[in-house]
Amino acid sequence: MSPISVLQTDWLEQTLPVSITKKQVEDSPNIDTDKPVSRQNEEQTMGYCGYPNYWGGGGVWGDGLYPDAMVPANAGYAGYGPVRLDRAECDRQEEAYLRSERARHRNDDPHLRSCKTFTGYHIHATDGEVGHVSGYLVDDESWAILFFVVNTSNCWVGHKVLIAPSWITGVHWSDETVSINLSRESVKAAPAYDPDAMWSRELDSSLYQHYGKTAVWTD
Repeated sequence: MSPISVLQTDWLEQTLPVSITKKQVEDSPNIDTDKPVSRQNEEQTMGYCGYPNYWGGGGVWGDGLYPDAMVPANAGYAGYGPVRLDRAECDRQEEAYLRSERARHRNDDPHLRSCKTFTGYHIHATDGEVGHVSGYLVDDESWAILFFVVNTSNCWVGHKVLIAPSWITGVHWSDETVSINLSRESVKAAPAYDPDAMWSRELDSSLYQHYGKTAVWTD
C-alpha cells in the first residue's frame, strides 16, 4: 500500500486511515515480502490504484516531498471515507506514461528492501565498526527515513545514536554492513538518542552541528 493512500495518521488511536476500500485491498497485487521489491512490482502496485510513479521527478515523491501531491485529481476525499478510483480512466491516463517510463528505465534494476531486513546490519565508520542498525525515525508526512537508530553497545559501553541516510556511503548486502563517512570518535561522542523525548528542530540542529554536517532543511 502506497503512502499516497494514507490520510491523516491518528497516533492516539494507532490507526492509518486510507483513501481506498477494503475491496481494493483484497484485490490488490500480491507481494512476497521475503524478497526485494523490484521496479516492476512497484509499477504494478502503483498502476493498480491509478497513482503516478513517484520516481519520475527529482523529489522524494515525483517533483515534491510529500505523497499527497501525487493524489490523482479524480480521487476526491469525503472526510475519511474511501472513494474508489476510476480504474478505466486511470489506466488510460497512465498507459502512455508507463510505456515511456519502462523504456527509460529498461536497464535499471532498483530494489526496495524492508526495514526488517536492514535491522541488525553493522555500521562501519571510516576507522572501524561503531554499532548496528536497531531502528528508524520516519517523517509521517513525507514517509521518508530521516535517521537510522544505531545501537553502539556492541562496540563499547555506549548508547543509541542517530545517523542520517545522507551520511551513508554504501550498503553491502553480501556481508550485511553499512559504511558511513563519519569517524568512530564522532559517533561515540554523539548526543544520545532518547526515544521518550519529543523530537524537535533544536535537537535536529544540534545533531547536525555535532557531526559538522549541513542540515537537510537548509538545502
